[in-house]
Amino acid sequence: MFDLDLWREIFQSINMNRTRSLLSGFTVAFAILLFTILFGLGNGLLNTFAEGFVDDANNSIGIWSGETTKAYKGLQSGRRIQFTNEEYDFLKEEYGDKIEFITSRVLKNANVSFRGEKNSYPFRAIHPDNFHIEQNKIKEGRYINQNDIINKTKIAVIGRLVEEDLFLKTKALGKYININGLQYKVVGIFTDNGGDNEERMVYIPLSTAQQVYGNNDYIDFMYLTYNPEMDSDEALAFGNSIRKKLMNKFTVDPTDQRAIRIDNMAEGTKAVSAIKFAIAFLVLIIGFGTLIAGIVGVSNIMIFIVKERTKEIGIRKALGAQPKSIVSIILIESILITILAGFAGLIIGMGVLEYAAPSLEKYFIKDPSVSLSTVIGATITLIAAGAIAGYLPAKKASRIKPIIALRDE
Repeated sequence: MFDLDLWREIFQSINMNRTRSLLSGFTVAFAILLFTILFGLGNGLLNTFAEGFVDDANNSIGIWSGETTKAYKGLQSGRRIQFTNEEYDFLKEEYGDKIEFITSRVLKNANVSFRGEKNSYPFRAIHPDNFHIEQNKIKEGRYINQNDIINKTKIAVIGRLVEEDLFLKTKALGKYININGLQYKVVGIFTDNGGDNEERMVYIPLSTAQQVYGNNDYIDFMYLTYNPEMDSDEALAFGNSIRKKLMNKFTVDPTDQRAIRIDNMAEGTKAVSAIKFAIAFLVLIIGFGTLIAGIVGVSNIMIFIVKERTKEIGIRKALGAQPKSIVSIILIESILITILAGFAGLIIGMGVLEYAAPSLEKYFIKDPSVSLSTVIGATITLIAAGAIAGYLPAKKASRIKPIIALRDE
């Protein structure tokens, strides 16, 4: 049951001892403020690293062909390595469930127009798996599918900004665009977190491009994602295995670095993971160090407060107060001050992060923030520490005889 007299007494005590209350509250507020800012800055750094991998899948491998730089087994240097559909089929068959998604690509620039509006855009001829590798998102319509590959259909999926550039008075979906003199039906519009360049892209089926632009089965490069259950070392070994087998297939010197190149995201992911772990660990240590300092501060203040109130405790006992009620008053007062001060520290800390966020981006700290649950957890920890630190001496003080308490200096 709510005891109005108890709470009136607590607020009177806080009001009569403002310096003591402010000192206690400042210690808690400052600890929570520092905790919030440090964790926010750490999360901002982690957000910066995460944003660098938002464009493509972070378990991807790009496979590029080049020219040989060394003679090998009677073959001269300077040979152009040309990938075809055969290499795409070879990888799918050779590695099976080690590959999650795979696409070949033909890259071109194209003049694209619609009813007098025209512009130049890069376009990619792809397989349907490109959707997952590039992490595209369909805004309207659909993506390229396997039937488009089989039937070599003249359809296109365009980026959001291509639609904005060319379709000023109408929607793009279902309309026909002119790509290098040929008509393609727009069946989908996509968005991409990679930015404007990715959204000014036109996709068409790979088989269509091979038929229309050269009547061959050439591809420029291949892009795949490996099984996400692989760790970084397994992924690096997988990439090296692909390179070795393709070099053997094209009779290339194993030491030739330019004939076939592998761009394995596992290399960057491994390094970034190590950096992220180091940042998270450092922030955790500093944050909890700050929290521990706050706990020590609150605990010391609570011990001092109990000692300071020994005479008050003696008077209460002389007037018939029970030890339980004496301890309750001290603890509730402490908890109330900690909650209010912790909330103030949280508000100020989050306000500082919000205000400083735009200027922090140039220091590679993006969207610094801290979850409410984390700060509430830290505040509860301080409350618990203060309660424990206050309870033990309060319990001890409540047991002494009134005459002894009144003599305390």
